[in-house]
Amino acid sequence: MVTPNKRGLGKGLGALIPQGSVFTGGRTIVNIDITKVVPNPRQPRSSFAKEGLEDLASSIKEQGVIEPILVRMRTGKYELVAGERRWRAAKQAGLTVIPSIVKDFTDEQSLELALIENLQREDLNPMDEAEGYSRLIQEFKLTQDQVAKKVGKNRTTVTNMLRILTLPEKIKHSLAKEEISVGHARALLAISDAAKQLEIWKQIISNHLNVRDVEILVTGKSEVSKIKKGGRKRAFT
Repeated sequence: MVTPNKRGLGKGLGALIPQGSVFTGGRTIVNIDITKVVPNPRQPRSSFAKEGLEDLASSIKEQGVIEPILVRMRTGKYELVAGERRWRAAKQAGLTVIPSIVKDFTDEQSLELALIENLQREDLNPMDEAEGYSRLIQEFKLTQDQVAKKVGKNRTTVTNMLRILTLPEKIKHSLAKEEISVGHARALLAISDAAKQLEIWKQIISNHLNVRDVEILVTGKSEVSKIKKGGRKRAFT
């Protein structure tokens, strides 16, 4: 079921589909049967925080879906291009229809928009962020400068996040699970030897070292036992 919706396009989504671009066309917003919407099989985001979804679902119950989702037609269904988090929360809130913009995107356009939307989020998992930058570069032949402009970040941020992908798999998995912070990961990058990186990573986990502790360790100016005796706060920063 599709019914017209006269609300305007949300600012965030509008930034993803600039006026006059190949993605625009008309901007008619329609209300789509929520059961007819299906996830994007190439969704670059690997996880959606349960607590965040619950908060968004509560907001949607009160205010409705303020920003429409972006979809394309696929075998009688509407495949998500952007807005999966809103769609999930809307279902959780009990909505039967959801405001949507329907466009005929290619697979490449669909993936690029999904990546850019996710990378503009503030709560994105750091590993999803790093891998998103990498996919934009590898699959769309973009430079780091071009990626930075597309997602509204400076080039230094993009470069630093891409470097995280060179860490050992165990450390990247730990970062994805938020056992360590991005600050810890960046500090470990000062070491070129993977075995040494893993050794210090284990110390971060077992001794709850903060980023400053790790920076001291990687310079070889102190040992874990001396850091612990110093009694400094070791919260993740």
